[in-house]
Amino acid sequence: MKVSIFGLGYVGAVSLACLSRDGHQVIGVDIDASKLELIQSGRTPVVEEGMVELMQSVAASGRVSVTTDTERAVLDSEISLVCVGTPSAANGSQDQGAVLRLAEAMGRALARKTEPHVVVFRSTLVPGTVEDVLRPIIEKHSGKKDGVDFHLCFQPEFLREGSSIRDYDKPPFTVVGANHPQAAERLRALFGHLPCKFIETSVRSAEMMKYCCNNFHALKITFANETARLCGALGVDAFEVMDLVCQDTQLNISRAYLKPGFAFGGSCLPKDLRATSYLAKTRDVELPMLSSILASNQAHLQQALDKVLASGCKRVGFIGLSFKTGTDDLRESPLVMLAEQLIGKGIQLAVYDPEVHLAQLLGANKRYVDQHLPHIGQLVRADIASVIADSELVVVGLSGAAIEVALVQHLRPDHQVLDLVRLSARDQIAAKVQGLCW
Repeated sequence: MKVSIFGLGYVGAVSLACLSRDGHQVIGVDIDASKLELIQSGRTPVVEEGMVELMQSVAASGRVSVTTDTERAVLDSEISLVCVGTPSAANGSQDQGAVLRLAEAMGRALARKTEPHVVVFRSTLVPGTVEDVLRPIIEKHSGKKDGVDFHLCFQPEFLREGSSIRDYDKPPFTVVGANHPQAAERLRALFGHLPCKFIETSVRSAEMMKYCCNNFHALKITFANETARLCGALGVDAFEVMDLVCQDTQLNISRAYLKPGFAFGGSCLPKDLRATSYLAKTRDVELPMLSSILASNQAHLQQALDKVLASGCKRVGFIGLSFKTGTDDLRESPLVMLAEQLIGKGIQLAVYDPEVHLAQLLGANKRYVDQHLPHIGQLVRADIASVIADSELVVVGLSGAAIEVALVQHLRPDHQVLDLVRLSARDQIAAKVQGLCW
């Protein structure tokens, strides 16, 4: 395939070398003439393991050329990979100057091209940039339409500096955000041989997942480092602790908990976070990330409260009261906290939870609910149908097949639903269903 690569920093230079090594004709494009001279002479513009030998090899192969001419590169290639930098601006926003200028030049080049061209943005971009910002620019300057005369897509890269060639050859997956099958197929032809899943998704999801991955990596590093600081103050071997944590691939290193939902609660997580923060303070150890988790969790609960109050409904039904499905534990349940705040705002509540039997509550569980919802006996009903019938808005905090069947059966078009569990049957429900943040 004939490929043009715009921006010859770490991602662009490594991509150029690896694609050329794999037999493709590659045109490298950059405004920095010194980078082009280095590549043309078989040298690497970036310090990276294996790049010296690889660049010497591909430069000698005759499959690499370089230019500053955007138009010529587009006309002489089938697909363009955009790898220009998107650094931070002074205020923390993304500086998109380079990619915006390139979009104009790309548009002018596409105006002269007769066959469809695929433009693949690999630069990290704020979600919505490709479709809302770059597409109008390219369409304006080309006089052509995305999805008809050319195809825009976004393919995040997962190359770590220091191991980028190895990462290129063995990525965790290949994610392609595309709105047209032709663009996805071109990228499959380019990267489909790699030993990983090839996943097609929307352009916006692909843009966002790149940020999500980087933020998660930063989160994990910070978690390990905060743990190490506390361990150091307590005389505990931090490496041994983190090694033990990573042994659990069922909950810790897994998909577990990585699903949007309602706030967390229960008898473990909140109290242990508070204890960790207190312990750190007694040892003069700063744990900014761990100490902020409860505040973030409270903000999630506040969002639910705001949505209920914004509805204007005065009669609200709760489906679920315990902190998660399948238990009667009400301790620090975010649904109990939400109910408590709504009652304080004058909202009339009715509650259904098949697992919560008030007469059987014991010990700390009973003390907690007596403290926070002392009149709970007047709220809880044994029949889900009556809770729905007497409510204007229904808050669904409990999942399960039987619950969804009842919702489909009893909810009316005049009902509103706040879905905290992402109901699978929401399309079958007559009422207006609103997710917490989806």
